[in-house]
Amino acid sequence: MRMNGAQAVLESLKKEGVDIVFGYPGGVVLKLYDEVYKMNFPHILTGHEQGAVHAADGYARASGKVGVVFATSGPGAANLITGIATANMDSVPLVCITGQVANPAIGKDSFQEVDVCGITTPITKHNYLVKDVRELPRVIKEAFFIARTGRPGPVSVDVAADVFNTEFDYEYPETVKLRGYTGDYTGDAAEIDAAVAAMEEAKKPLVFFGGGVTSSGTSEELRAIVERLGVPSTSTIMGLGCMASGAKGYLGFAGMHGSYGANMAIQSCDLLLCIGMRFSDRVTGRVAEFAPRARIVHFELDPAEVNKNVHADYRVLGDLRWSLPLFKEKLLASHTDFAAKHEEWLRHTLQVAEEHPFSYQEDGESIKPGALIRKISALMDEDTIAVTDVGQHQMWAAQFYEARKPRQFLTSGGLGTMGYGLPAAMGAKLACPDKKVVLFTGDGSIMMNCQEFATIADHDVDVKTVILENHLLGMVGQWQRLFYHHHYSASELKGKRDFVKLAEAMGLKGYRLTKQEELETVLPKILAEPGPAVIDCIVPQEENVLPMVPGGKRLDQMVLGGE
Repeated sequence: MRMNGAQAVLESLKKEGVDIVFGYPGGVVLKLYDEVYKMNFPHILTGHEQGAVHAADGYARASGKVGVVFATSGPGAANLITGIATANMDSVPLVCITGQVANPAIGKDSFQEVDVCGITTPITKHNYLVKDVRELPRVIKEAFFIARTGRPGPVSVDVAADVFNTEFDYEYPETVKLRGYTGDYTGDAAEIDAAVAAMEEAKKPLVFFGGGVTSSGTSEELRAIVERLGVPSTSTIMGLGCMASGAKGYLGFAGMHGSYGANMAIQSCDLLLCIGMRFSDRVTGRVAEFAPRARIVHFELDPAEVNKNVHADYRVLGDLRWSLPLFKEKLLASHTDFAAKHEEWLRHTLQVAEEHPFSYQEDGESIKPGALIRKISALMDEDTIAVTDVGQHQMWAAQFYEARKPRQFLTSGGLGTMGYGLPAAMGAKLACPDKKVVLFTGDGSIMMNCQEFATIADHDVDVKTVILENHLLGMVGQWQRLFYHHHYSASELKGKRDFVKLAEAMGLKGYRLTKQEELETVLPKILAEPGPAVIDCIVPQEENVLPMVPGGKRLDQMVLGGE
């Protein structure tokens, strides 16, 4: 079939099942956007390229599909960088298609030229520069294959402007052949046998799971394994929802602001069964004294993660879609009565957890963040998707929002990107139009991509945005209070911003809550209304996120309050 490069891009996206693209046009992608117009290809124009890439990220996390974003050359492509790095850190599948200056102008510091491949090499799973239109179908096929297989991640496809205009005989490949990469991560069953043997010997095992369970879609296998073993479990923030909040033995998430019960269990267990997580520094605390009594079993797809931060006594290398079903099968075949063997250990961990649950002090009429988030969680149905920005509100949401299923708690875990939440929530809602979406954000984070309120209004995307306004860069301020003698250096938000007026100026309904009683009288009505809304909630400025593991401390050296 004869067509030009721009048409070939869109035809290829159709063949990959892409049902929406987020983007922002510019000079060198005008031909591509002309074909978007002619083909009526579903496209969301965001207010900024960073909003577009975060929206594609939210779409991907909520749906499990590959998110797609378009941008022009130079500043357009450069504006994607933070979002690409965000997706890369959290293993989110994206294909980012950018325009590049025309072939004769490449490498000459031409107008709006940047070296996209050079910039994105450290923050993508792979990248391409397409200078020949005949390579375009193969490259796009490979890009989607690489993005979605194995450990998912972003792939950059930079296309020279003249490629979009050049006609050729289009044929989309049916298969992918990549030297050194098959996408198959079947491992060695002997490693699973060793993990089973270690579990049979353990007296105090703990299951610790992360975002790999989410991305591989293996939460049902995880739950079956935990039930078979009769052991306590904990997660990283990226693993929230893979074990239902309130499930028997689930201790909540672990780490710097994790639960007392989870952190203490890590420090006292004799076997730590780690599944699809990478031992981030926010999870381990002082690495040298992480899980000091435990042998560590690491189920991991990416060999680069094994022994990178924490030494594993046993590894099970391979895709969780291969390893967890086989591990479950072998555990079911074991003659060990795991539940009886671990009954006392499970009871002990739950008792420890009950000593210091996530909590807050109710005093006066002010709205406490924990009370606000817990109330919203109770008002939402079991299919609701919660999205956060980054900061104190993110940790309060992780502590008090009850995620029931995978892909229900979307947050920038690895990069910690302020400004992620609003466009990601929009992308999540467009991916899952039948599900409710609520965004928790702060008065610092929301300003970073607030232009997307206009996008949400223009397309009537039903996202409820809850701003926890404390007139402070909350987490920065907390560290300044605790460790820098209360010096609020460049962290106070003393401006005259009015988020209700901002919402209304962008075409949305805006509300402000200031009293605790309004969580019962006003909030339920707002959340029940159809359509997007912004809810500005005034919370105390000096409320701390606790517990907290200070930098360089062990997980059992938590600040619980009053210290």
